[in-house]
Amino acid sequence: MRPRHARSLLAAALLTTAAVAAAARLSPEERLAKAIEGRTAGEPVKCIALRDIRSTQIIDRTAIVYGTLGGTIYVNRPKAGAAFLRDDAVLVTDTHSSELCNIDIVKLLDPTSKMLTGSVGLGDFVPYTKPRPDAKR
Repeated sequence: MRPRHARSLLAAALLTTAAVAAAARLSPEERLAKAIEGRTAGEPVKCIALRDIRSTQIIDRTAIVYGTLGGTIYVNRPKAGAAFLRDDAVLVTDTHSSELCNIDIVKLLDPTSKMLTGSVGLGDFVPYTKPRPDAKR
């Protein structure tokens, strides 16, 4: 095989691979839908107990998902600053109570440079729970 032909094939293969990888990526809304899949939304609440939070997940430019001790997932779509949310950012939460509330501001930190990259004003927390198995079965 000629070197120029081999380079063309390699370039075509790389472009195809990149296109397939881009198509396989989920949009932020699709990632959020996947995170709450199989759950039912409840009435929004203004605060959640800090002691119950077990995990956080940032959905790029969209929301923060808080996993709690009881298995409930709370989705917070910030009232302000959602454009600063990045999947790889670190949340810096500074509260002066035992709860995280919709009046709190959460700062975002770049994990590499350790520099603040923005902040978000939290909105209400929407709980998502898994349906309970039917006791009659």
